[in-house]
Amino acid sequence: MTENEPVLNQHFIREKIAEDNRAGTFGGKVITRFPPEPNGYLHIGHAKAICLDFGMALENNGRCHLRFDDTNPTKEDVEYVDSIMADVQWLGFDWGEHLYYASDYFEQMFQYAEELIHKGLAYVCTLSPDEFKEYRGVPTRPGKDSPWRNRPVAENLDLFHRMRAGEFEDGAYVLRAKIDMASPNLHLRDPAIYRIKKAPPHHRTGSDWCIYPMYDFAHCLEDAIEGITHSLCTLEFEVHRPLYDWILEHVSVPCHPEQTEFSRLNLSYTIMSKRKLQQLVEEKRVSGWDDPRMPTLAGLRRRGYTPEAIRRFCEEVGITKFNSLTDVALLEHCLRDHLNKTAARAMAVLDPIKVVIDNFPEGEADAFEAVNNPEDPAAGTREVPFSRELYIERNDFMEEPPKKFYRLAPGREVRLRYACLVTCTHVLKDADGQVTEIHCTWDPESRGGSAPDGRKVRGTIHWVSAQHAVSAEVRLYDRLFTKENPGDERDGTTFLDHLNPDSFQSIRAYLEPALAGVAPGTRFQFERLGYFCADAKDHAPDHPVFNRTASLRDSWSKQ
Repeated sequence: MTENEPVLNQHFIREKIAEDNRAGTFGGKVITRFPPEPNGYLHIGHAKAICLDFGMALENNGRCHLRFDDTNPTKEDVEYVDSIMADVQWLGFDWGEHLYYASDYFEQMFQYAEELIHKGLAYVCTLSPDEFKEYRGVPTRPGKDSPWRNRPVAENLDLFHRMRAGEFEDGAYVLRAKIDMASPNLHLRDPAIYRIKKAPPHHRTGSDWCIYPMYDFAHCLEDAIEGITHSLCTLEFEVHRPLYDWILEHVSVPCHPEQTEFSRLNLSYTIMSKRKLQQLVEEKRVSGWDDPRMPTLAGLRRRGYTPEAIRRFCEEVGITKFNSLTDVALLEHCLRDHLNKTAARAMAVLDPIKVVIDNFPEGEADAFEAVNNPEDPAAGTREVPFSRELYIERNDFMEEPPKKFYRLAPGREVRLRYACLVTCTHVLKDADGQVTEIHCTWDPESRGGSAPDGRKVRGTIHWVSAQHAVSAEVRLYDRLFTKENPGDERDGTTFLDHLNPDSFQSIRAYLEPALAGVAPGTRFQFERLGYFCADAKDHAPDHPVFNRTASLRDSWSKQ
């Protein structure tokens, strides 16, 4: 562990794996897996699972598999596969040679299903979806046996093979496990384990298969085939664990992994449902999966988040057995803390008003030395050009300032960051009485911002040289939702009712000239304004585009 890494929290999964290792439960091995379904982009909630799955393996000299549970071709796409691999690598994890797909095991899964049929533990059922629900019952009332529960083994095998051969239409038959229709656990009431899906073609196997295993059947078999020791899942899979164990106990798998559940991440002012995130994309309420307002890892990366900040956040949140709502301010704190140490400083003016230095020679230019990062002496310095005409922030000037306003005002002296001291002498106004131009004089003896006679100047403001400034598009992003828990729809509203109308604004700003040539994805602290990132898609030298990553402090305190 390096000096900058967070202290690891001792949670129950760390303790359990440590105890398993002491007891030799799995021969001292720790083999985990991260098993996403390729039906959408990963979000910050998946980051918690990624950090846990890969982290536990790394801490115990084990390995973590990346495995795509691609058992539903109607919702899956190669685009999602590629994005998931990019996200895992961006977070800093490597699966090495251990990249797998559920589709790698389709033939083996089919054979395991045949084994259950031979043992009289699975049967082909023709109940319609509505009849299936009716026969299944409810938690307080036992289900009813399907009329086809006791089909002969030979007939079940014949029908199952004909399902595979494509003789039947979607929904005509399903293969069900024969367990217990009176079980209080609905997942054990003869669950479906295979269904017919003829279209579209699978992204890897094409049209080779027209029947696909259900997730609950496939997942445990994949774990067993790969020799997973610790199958780490979120809490909603706790009620699925008896089915996970039942399947592995009744087929000839090489090992029986152990499933352990932990709480999923719920984040305030954020939607964590992949289905709802997809709805935002499909209805064009955002620009795409990588919209910087989205909680997807692609969106956070484009916004300017760092993998180090996300990994620290996941460690800070911890691993528990109870669901809770985590304040998004913790994620933003982790981000600010990392960017404060690593992001270069620059000056930018987002709401410009012109300042004219009347006693600075026209047509001439100067330069001042600016610190790149006061938190990192090795970051060095840069030269910032200076000229007779500057831009400052409009709110850094007031004609009639109140007490405790220490910025620029008529007759007042302020410090231009890194440069010099200037004093406002007069202003120009338009026909409506609005200030359009501020005139000042500078003290040539105050280079660097210090008065030669030791006089105190309380106000310091940032600026850019109008002669050298680069005009840029700056995109101001805010939280996508105004409600703390937008996914809670018990009040009769939907998450769409709480979209923040002010979550995006595009403005024209002026920046230090060097910022035009930075690479897409480069992060900066615009002094006094916040953290910004050159947009990964749209930023170019002839069209600079910067996204606001975060403000300098939390502006969403409890209201």
